[in-house]
Amino acid sequence: MKLKDLLASQFVLPSIPKVVALLLSELDRDEPDLKKVSQLVSTDPALTTRLLQMSNSGFFKLSGQINSVSESLAILGLSHVRAMAAAAASSASFRSVPGINLQQFWTYSLNVAKLSRSLAGVVRQNQQAAFTCGLIHAIGELAMHLGMPEEVLALDHEVPPLDLKRAKAEHRSFGFCYAQVGSGFARQWQFPQPIVDALEHQYAPFENDVYEPLAGVIHLATWRARAKEACLSDKALAVTFPGSVGEVLGLDIDMVLQQDPIDWSAQSPGRPLI
Repeated sequence: MKLKDLLASQFVLPSIPKVVALLLSELDRDEPDLKKVSQLVSTDPALTTRLLQMSNSGFFKLSGQINSVSESLAILGLSHVRAMAAAAASSASFRSVPGINLQQFWTYSLNVAKLSRSLAGVVRQNQQAAFTCGLIHAIGELAMHLGMPEEVLALDHEVPPLDLKRAKAEHRSFGFCYAQVGSGFARQWQFPQPIVDALEHQYAPFENDVYEPLAGVIHLATWRARAKEACLSDKALAVTFPGSVGEVLGLDIDMVLQQDPIDWSAQSPGRPLI
């Protein structure tokens, strides 16, 4: 399948059932807690994506200006959020994605978001935008698995979806990777340009005519999360660390590892990636 055909396809990003249930419960209260609503939405890549779609739409005349869930909630009425949550509660949004362990994907995406926010603080970038980018950075992977399942599943057997070499393998097999898919949809949805650029160039930041520091932040956060998923040794971490990206941002491997906010104690070594 060509990239333009995939971007023209329709699909429903699956939401986290527990998050949707808690969100609906909070919204049913007489006076919903906006902070709690924001926190819940910010743990779910699909809900965050849909909220940003609504707030960046032409209807609110703020296209390309809304970077985060909190900014979205500031302009959207709770009726919009309630309708979004109700739609997410439909059985269609909970369907499985062939080749993807959704629970692992959701946890991994939130981990990348937290790492991105932390790294952005170190290099003085927009932390809210970084968190958003980190949370939704791999929605292109879901889109590829939903839109071209047979082709992608064949690749999954060679290189799992969260492998460090996944983007390179997708480029080799399809001529594009999840980064270009995600940025293509973000552009259609009129997301802010820094987010679009960060998503598009996260695979190879600074190797193009666009200098977007958020792309480097996402790249380093993704490396950290995927390296941990693979249970890499200290030596393997040193070998795989994207030093050229870190050099541009002024971050060495120790600085990146020190930003790790994730409790990995519950993760068992060798857990399957799909």
